[in-house]
Amino acid sequence: MITERLYLYDTTLRDGQQTQGVQFSTEEKRTIAEALDALGVDYIEGGWPGANPTDSAFFDHAPKTKATMTAFGMTKRTGHSAENDSVLAAVMNAGTQAVCLVGKTHDFHVRAALGIALDENTDNISRSIAHLKNSGREALFDAEHFFDGYQANPDYALEAVHAAYNAGARWIVLCDTNGGTLPQDVRRITKEVIASGIPGDHLGIHTHNDTENAVACTLAAVDVGARQIQGTLNGLGERCGNANLTALIPILLLKEPYASCFEIGVTREALKGLTRTSRMLDEILNRVPFRQAAFVGSSAFAHKAGLHASAILKDPTTYEHIDPANVGNARIIPMSNQAGQSNLRERLNEAGIKVAKGEPSLGLILDQIKAREALGYSYDTAQASFELLARDALGQMPDFFEVKRYRVTVERRKNKYNEMISLSEAVVVVKVDGVKKLSVSESMDETGSDRGPVNALAKALAKDLGPYQKIIDDMRLVDFKVRITQGGTEAVTRVIIDSEDGEGRRWSTVGVSANIVDASFEALLDAIRWKLLRDRKEAP
Repeated sequence: MITERLYLYDTTLRDGQQTQGVQFSTEEKRTIAEALDALGVDYIEGGWPGANPTDSAFFDHAPKTKATMTAFGMTKRTGHSAENDSVLAAVMNAGTQAVCLVGKTHDFHVRAALGIALDENTDNISRSIAHLKNSGREALFDAEHFFDGYQANPDYALEAVHAAYNAGARWIVLCDTNGGTLPQDVRRITKEVIASGIPGDHLGIHTHNDTENAVACTLAAVDVGARQIQGTLNGLGERCGNANLTALIPILLLKEPYASCFEIGVTREALKGLTRTSRMLDEILNRVPFRQAAFVGSSAFAHKAGLHASAILKDPTTYEHIDPANVGNARIIPMSNQAGQSNLRERLNEAGIKVAKGEPSLGLILDQIKAREALGYSYDTAQASFELLARDALGQMPDFFEVKRYRVTVERRKNKYNEMISLSEAVVVVKVDGVKKLSVSESMDETGSDRGPVNALAKALAKDLGPYQKIIDDMRLVDFKVRITQGGTEAVTRVIIDSEDGEGRRWSTVGVSANIVDASFEALLDAIRWKLLRDRKEAP
């Protein structure tokens, strides 16, 4: 079968930065661009040069990439020539091989937003694209509000995109800017655009996720002939986000008919780094990865019910649509009071613990899990704590260190600026190899901000573990969740802590107590013990 080429255009650095609360630094943009290039996208839209200092600085020092680096801007303004428009000149001066210009294709926006006549707007589009072409650049035209414009006035929407195509645009990108168009309409309209004389191998699709249809709309356009896909990592973007390349890429590579009909720049080998790339972006954004994200979420291949896990043991395809390793993810068998022995044996096997079917210790571990969950513990997500519990029950847990005591104090006082501040101090005494060690730490970070009593405890606990210190030096807390499991005076606090090390490995631990600090300390202890367990061979 002859395959067609599909081109992937990533706009994380430009449209993704429109996400509320997201602002990349120049260095962060370089890091993301390098990750995108390693993944294998065809175009990287670096931003809008001249619009802000960060984007301009990025293009001044853009990394060398196999992907086509692309600058974004807008068509020339009425009253300026393309050659003398200062806004367009700033985009051209970025020196990129490709330039993408956005222009109006909805008659309502031309009249209401730009305040000009329709023929003036068409002329601006044509002259701007011709200027790019004459300057030796690959020209792309983002047809803003195209689908809304087509449904309101199809003749003018087509006039606008044909002006760009006839002027030499390599790609005409149909944009569902408001995100309200549904897949059947995207399919119909894209097909009609192709019938009007713009070939599918010159058409791109750019969708937004305001109806949770961005991926479906993108595939609908591809189904009828569009051959460029625009999107962002993790679906970043204004309002509800853009089409999610983190979902689209594995669909195109692993799902039929796309896998057989199309070729993309991302290889099967590069696809194995998709989960890592997705989580790297979340790390840059300082946000917790979405567990239920398709393909790359930590729960994407989690099997909780005993019946499901039993079938997974026999054949993973019974409840998995792909092998999680294909996207760099992993299967998880969460432990909860719904678990059966099949779940338990599979989860133990994943942890490297071999237990024969029918082994009496399996029943003991399940009883412990159910008893502890009755007290408020949850091992559904706290996989590391589950492994420690199981190893303790099986007599396989090394005694790395013993906590003899700890103390946390919180002081509330005024500083020299007469501002009320709080400061926490933690003291932890541990016994390692028969030697007692006392560590003290405060909650102030390098900026002078108070990070709270749990932070002080974490720093003190990880300050001096003797021969094991090197193992935990690259460990850090990345998320901290608190839940009250009972109400009133009998309230019990459950704390879930997510940790990460220098290899990008993440694990979750749980602690439960009527005292939030005590629950947090229990989860911290489990986090360190699990890290030592996994990497103990490095210790003397």
